[in-house]
Parts: sequence; structure tokens; C-alpha cells
Amino acid sequence: MKLHLVPARSGVEWVRLGLRTFWGQPLAFISLFFALMALISIVAQVPLLGGFLPFLFVPVLTLGMMVAASVASNPETPKPIGPAMFRAAIEALRLRWRPMMVLGVISALYFAVVVGLSAIIDGGLVAGAYLLNNNLTQEVMAGKRFQLAQLFVMCLNLPLSLAMWHAPGLVHWHGVEPVKSLFFSLVALFRNFSAYAMFLLCWFGVCMIAAVGFALIATLLVGVGALALGDAASVLGGALMIACALSLAAMPLSSTWFSFRDTFNAD
Repeated sequence: MKLHLVPARSGVEWVRLGLRTFWGQPLAFISLFFALMALISIVAQVPLLGGFLPFLFVPVLTLGMMVAASVASNPETPKPIGPAMFRAAIEALRLRWRPMMVLGVISALYFAVVVGLSAIIDGGLVAGAYLLNNNLTQEVMAGKRFQLAQLFVMCLNLPLSLAMWHAPGLVHWHGVEPVKSLFFSLVALFRNFSAYAMFLLCWFGVCMIAAVGFALIATLLVGVGALALGDAASVLGGALMIACALSLAAMPLSSTWFSFRDTFNAD
């Protein structure tokens, strides 16, 4: 496995390819994303461990979407493409569930340490909310110490997010050990900083434009539809916003495959 250095314009190309691939099979991508997120939501309800267990399945979500995108973008994929995407994702997760769980455990332990350290700032409010599911009042969450602790957790979790960007793909396609995959992922992002910065900026712009557009459409539907549909118009507007949220969350993940494909070459 070799690291490939790419120009900044590659970030724009990854976004373009991700959008084209996603809108080629939007229902399949949204359905797969929803199924994996439902799994994470279910394990999050487990008493006491609900704050940790979702992190075990974040690498599963990433790998599933990457494999689906690789299948959807392959011109040799037999039709229908949607079922082929699901089969490939399930097979990949079946074969690589052990290293994915190792990545998940590392992610969960790192998060627990970071949240634990935030207690130095706010006395354990954020830690109690995340790890013990403590209910906090609006006044407490609006407090300066709580907000500062939240910012602290977000900043320290950024290296973990970067390390997890390519780690599942390195484990699956190149057979890299989980711990090494985290290191190689960080190295790849920093060596190709301009391309990944452009990638994130483009996706931020796409998501902002899409969110504003969907909000305007939903408002228009609710306003105009209220005259003819009554309360059903509000339900329609809410359903549209949910579809928008799922699409905006799934689209960037569908383009992660292209960034991985162009960054790492088989030796």
C-alpha cells in the first residue's frame, strides 16, 4: 500500500463524484445509512453503556457506506445496483467485523478519556450527560463552564475523527492492522492537507445550500398546503426535513470512498 499525493483540486472532484454517485442511487444510499444509524441508535439505549456502545459501530457505518459507494461507482456492477450495494456492504462487514470492533473500542476509550478530562472544566456535567445519560436543565447547558467543556471535547475529538477517516478502508481493502490504520489515516490527511481542506469546504458549501433550499421548499409546502391539507401540510413538511437531514448526512459519506481510492494505491 502506497500513499499517493494529490493536488488540491482533487477535493472538488471527490465532492463531484460523491454527488453523482449518491444521486444515481439515492434511495439505496439513504436506506443503508438509515439502517446503520438505526443500529447505532438502538445500542445507544442500553442502560449505563449507551454512551460508549455507539462508538463501536461508527467504523461499521463508515465502511458500509464506503463499500456501497465503491459498488455504485463501478461500471461493471450488475444491475440492479441497489441490492448489489447492500450485499457488498453486508459481506464486507461480515468479513471485517473483528477489526471494526477493535477500531470501535479504541474510539470509545478515547472518547471516554476526553470526556473524563472535561470534568476538570465543568465539574463533570458533560461527562455525566454523555456517559451516564444525566438529564441537564437548559440553564446548566447554557452555562459558560458547560459550553467551554463541550468545546474542549469537540477539539480533542477532532484527531480521532481524522484518524477514523480512512482507517476502516485501510483495514478492509489493504489488510492494515487497526492501530496502524489510524496512524496512516492521519498521515494521509496531513500529507494531502490542501485536497482534504478543499473537500471539507466544498461539502460545507453544498450542505449549506441544500439546507437552505430544503427549508424554503418545506416552508412553502407548509404555507401553501395548509390551505388545502390542513395539519397534513405540517406532517409533509416534517417528512421533507427528515429526508433532507438523511440526504445531507449520507452524501459526504458516499464520497469518502473516492478520497480513499485516490489517496492509497495498491503496492
